[in-house]
Amino acid sequence: MTEYPKTKSQESLIGEVMLLSLLSRIIFNYPDNEERTWLQSLINEDVFSDAPFAAEKDETKEGLLLLQNWGKNGLSNEVFEHMQTDYTRMFIGPGKVTVPPWESVYFGDDKLVFQEQTLGVRNWYRRFGLEAEKLHREPDDHIGLEMSFISHLATLGIQALNEQDKNRFEEILDAKSEFFKNHLGKWALRWCFLVKENAQTDFYQGVAHLIHGAMSELSEVLDVKITKDPLL
Repeated sequence: MTEYPKTKSQESLIGEVMLLSLLSRIIFNYPDNEERTWLQSLINEDVFSDAPFAAEKDETKEGLLLLQNWGKNGLSNEVFEHMQTDYTRMFIGPGKVTVPPWESVYFGDDKLVFQEQTLGVRNWYRRFGLEAEKLHREPDDHIGLEMSFISHLATLGIQALNEQDKNRFEEILDAKSEFFKNHLGKWALRWCFLVKENAQTDFYQGVAHLIHGAMSELSEVLDVKITKDPLL
C-alpha cells in the first residue's frame, strides 16, 4: 500500500489541488472572452510568481519565468489573439491537431478518440461520482479532465485527513496512484514535450513546463514511474 511521505503534509495536498485545478482549466477551456477576464485576474494577482506545488522542480521554475514574461505587459488584443491561434492550432484544428489532448490518441495505431482508454477513464470518474462535463461530445480522457480528477482525489484526501479517517485516506491515495500509473503518468510527459515543440506563445510553453513539473512531483510523491521518452 502506498504511503504518503511525511514531508507531504495537508498543505502540500492543498497546493496540489490549487495547481492542478488551475492547469486543468487553462488546458480544457478555449481562451474566449470569459477566460480572458480570468487570465487577466491571474496576472493582476501575480499568480505566476510562485507555484503552490512542485515549486522546486526546474521545469516549474522555467514555466513560471515564461508565464511572468507573457503577462508582464497585460493581455493586449494582439497577445490574446496569438493565444487563441496557438490553442486552436495545437488542440482543436481545423486540419491536423498538432498536440492531441486525449489519451487514447497516443496508444492506438489509428490515433482515434473514444477508445479503450477513454472508457477506462470514464469508469474511474464514475467510481467517484463524477461525469465529464461534455459526456459523449468531448472524450473523457482529455488531459485537462485527467488533471482535474487527480485534483478531485487530492481534495477527497484532504477531507479524509480532516476527519482523521486513515482508511479512507489510504483508499483515496491508492486510487490516485493507480489512476496516475495507468493513465495520466503514461502520456502526460509526451504531451508536454509536444507542446514545448509546437507552442508559439510563452503562455502555452510555460503551461507545458508547469505541467511537466507537476507530473514529476506527483511521480515522486506517489512513487509511480512515469514515461519519460517522448517518442514512445
